[in-house]
Amino acid sequence: MTSEDQALVDRFLDMLAAEAGASRHTLAAYRNDLEMAAGGLDGALSSSGVSELSKLGSAWAQLSPATVARRSAALRRFFSFLVDERVRADDPSDALPRPRIERPLPRILDEAEVERMFEAAEDRASSDEPLATRNLALLELLYGSGLRASELVTLPRNGLRPGQPFMVLRGKGSKERLVPISSRAEATVERWLVNVPSASLWLFPSGKSHISRVRLFQIVRSMAADAGIAPERVSPHVLRHAFATHLLSGGADLRVLQSLLGHADIATTQIYTHVDSARLVELVNSRHPLATRAR
Repeated sequence: MTSEDQALVDRFLDMLAAEAGASRHTLAAYRNDLEMAAGGLDGALSSSGVSELSKLGSAWAQLSPATVARRSAALRRFFSFLVDERVRADDPSDALPRPRIERPLPRILDEAEVERMFEAAEDRASSDEPLATRNLALLELLYGSGLRASELVTLPRNGLRPGQPFMVLRGKGSKERLVPISSRAEATVERWLVNVPSASLWLFPSGKSHISRVRLFQIVRSMAADAGIAPERVSPHVLRHAFATHLLSGGADLRVLQSLLGHADIATTQIYTHVDSARLVELVNSRHPLATRAR
């Protein structure tokens, strides 16, 4: 990448940080995608035209559709920025490849399976063993509030306030949202807090920091095994999916669900309507009288 292109990319990322509130991880991903794209353009980026961009489809032939779509999206936004800043008069990004991506339906657990996880976790926590109580609190917040794994492990010690049925959470992209806290979750966290040092910054400390996402993943799989559920079917994200799907099937509004999950685009939330529809089709095919009627 030329020094001029490097300076323009820096300006572009500054804009994303200031105007879109992009996180450090998002900015790093944009920079990486633009640098990789420049490599396929012989180092030239901002000066590339339709003929150069049209060749990227074949240059990226070995990449996954998701990677191609992400790089194309980064380039489209970059060229739009260049036009807005009057660095160039035309936007050649229509020549970029547009792969068709079939988004897989998220894995979910049914309500009976989640209930089994709670029964097993509550049984272990009934002994007041500190780590069992911690694990139950993690489960309550994952399924009861729909938190992302990164949001859960980094909760501050005083993040939940007694008697307050919600908390303000800074999530993906440093965006704030209100997250519901059930009375069950609040009570379990209260039981766990007596084991957390008062000087700790974190609700779920580990060593000098907080528990890692990898450790959370291991804990959740262990709880699934305790409930007689195949561990490979369960993860923190699967429990977040279960939170969303079960709310939707219970009558929750899609816009409310978008807000609870912290999705910037409602199109991301709409995947749960497909999950619910798929479940209904499966139900009809397996339970309807015609399903077993001989032809």
